Amino acid sequence: MSGRRTMVGVLGSGSNAFPHLSFPLGKWLAARGYDLINGGGGGVMAETARGFASVIDRTGFVLGILPSQNPCDEPALRRDYRAPSNYPNPYVDFCIRTHLNLSGERGMDPASRNHIIVLTADILIALPGSAGTRSEIKLALDYGKPLGILNVDGAWNEFSSSNATMANSLEGIFEFVQAHTKN
Repeated sequence: MSGRRTMVGVLGSGSNAFPHLSFPLGKWLAARGYDLINGGGGGVMAETARGFASVIDRTGFVLGILPSQNPCDEPALRRDYRAPSNYPNPYVDFCIRTHLNLSGERGMDPASRNHIIVLTADILIALPGSAGTRSEIKLALDYGKPLGILNVDGAWNEFSSSNATMANSLEGIFEFVQAHTKN
């Protein structure tokens, strides 16, 4: 593990960017030499990656784990493989294209890329989101990953008795990251 940078997973809405949270978080992570992993799509994923990419001379990279537009469980469907039209966002440095098409409320299903994101990250941060983010939070807890949840307006109160670190501000998330990494 020596010399290996920390991979930070950022979880959040695929449609709402929450730029006042996502952009500064991405910028902060890049400025400190972390790598970023997310689902490679829009919303929080794109905005955090945009903040990350805005740091000049950053040493880290953005890894996007992309879903499939459609199921790939038959050869004919595999020949027509493609990621959804808005994937990857323009800030992804490297992408892993998966055959996994489920998300949202089905995000804990084995055919969801959420497992790959959670398992690949060294630590995870959850920003505001909905069913897909909730499934990623649950997976992070199931897999025992260090998880910091930005609990804006009590949106994630249901996880307050879990092993996750709850924070009410980005500063609290920054403290969580620093406490769980060596960067």
